[in-house]
Amino acid sequence: MSLFERYMRFKGYDIPGASKFLGDLSRSTREELDRRQREAAWAIARFHQANNPLYRSKLKGPLPARWEDLPIMGKTDYQTALRGILTDGMNAGDLYVSSTSGSSGHPFTFAKDRFAHACSWALIRQRFGWHGITLASRQARFYGIPLDRRQYAAEKLKDLLMNRVRFPVFDLSDEALDRFALKFRKNSFDYIYGYTNSLVIFARYIHQKGIDLKAWCPTLRLCIVTSETCTPEDRAILEQGLGVKVVIEYGASEVAVISFENLSGELIVSEENLMLEIVDDAGAVLADGESGSILITDLYNRALPFIRYRIGDRGTLGPAAAGSADARKRLSSLEGRVNDTILLPSGKRAAGMTFYYISRRILESSGVLKEFVIHQRGIADFEFEVVTDRPLERPDEDLIHGILDSYLEPGLNLTIRRVQSITRPASGKIKHFYSELNT
Repeated sequence: MSLFERYMRFKGYDIPGASKFLGDLSRSTREELDRRQREAAWAIARFHQANNPLYRSKLKGPLPARWEDLPIMGKTDYQTALRGILTDGMNAGDLYVSSTSGSSGHPFTFAKDRFAHACSWALIRQRFGWHGITLASRQARFYGIPLDRRQYAAEKLKDLLMNRVRFPVFDLSDEALDRFALKFRKNSFDYIYGYTNSLVIFARYIHQKGIDLKAWCPTLRLCIVTSETCTPEDRAILEQGLGVKVVIEYGASEVAVISFENLSGELIVSEENLMLEIVDDAGAVLADGESGSILITDLYNRALPFIRYRIGDRGTLGPAAAGSADARKRLSSLEGRVNDTILLPSGKRAAGMTFYYISRRILESSGVLKEFVIHQRGIADFEFEVVTDRPLERPDEDLIHGILDSYLEPGLNLTIRRVQSITRPASGKIKHFYSELNT
């Protein structure tokens, strides 16, 4: 058991026990998987109908006879004080509580009970294990980090427990990338994990500099990309620059890993913990092979009802490949989650996901933010479109300016425009950052 797993068990999250509960579904038939999912899905719906005020208000009556007639939950359903939507009898202090990334433009705070959170980590442990990675393996983490002192310290503690070195993606200048590369000479990393866009920038830099990263770090054997779409072109750049195999993870903080790439290059749906549906714009369920909005039901989270939850992405479900012994469904296509790179007057570059941390700070500091997108109109010019419960006041604007300065650099021109709603693109995914620079 890794140090992290021992720590989690001490905190009440029994990952080995959750692993035994979930079992290995790879040997189940499709019929067995469907039966297990139906039973678990209806059980969690009945539980929340009886115990959760948010779900009772959404249902407006008893449970319907057909699963398809249950209401579809949206991100705005959870954008309220957590204590008002938690399941009766549960306290935030006894739960895992975090915030969503805001990558869809709808940040909110969520909670998971200890068992559900342990199940999420049990699944991660299994998926990483497909590729020879354990929860104790040394990780080079290309990610953001909250700059709030308390949250920063909490993330650094996680890094220590999980044997990972963090490469903050707020600065992707050549100087920063050079420092990143040198760390691979000093650490025996087993794998890289991080945002697709940031890693592509790093891989391009490594290739252009003629650096043989595998020679610098012979233990390195894998790169796991997450959070943003990894195109075939991205994969080619990553594998050429980093010199290792690339594996795609698709997930969301509130429901953990949704699908993960297996050894055959298929995105296996996390049917142990989740049930996925694909629906059209009217909410009708689509057949495998048809593209539509992704709905997710978290089968074991009793703290909040993520039931038929519209995650904000579009995709297509497909069956197992012919002759495969694993009957779990595949995510055969996924749309959205592409983030642009932020370019700044100083020459510094940063990942578009930087605005996740900016939005999280604003959300936690004022609670005013409901929905947002940022447009970079010029090298120093940013427009922040926000949907808020009330008009922004001077302290709110000063807060946003101050947070932007601390995460990027001072002296940027920021226009804050309050709007009634954010226009969605054709994909249905609201990207949180749009660059309009010709780069």
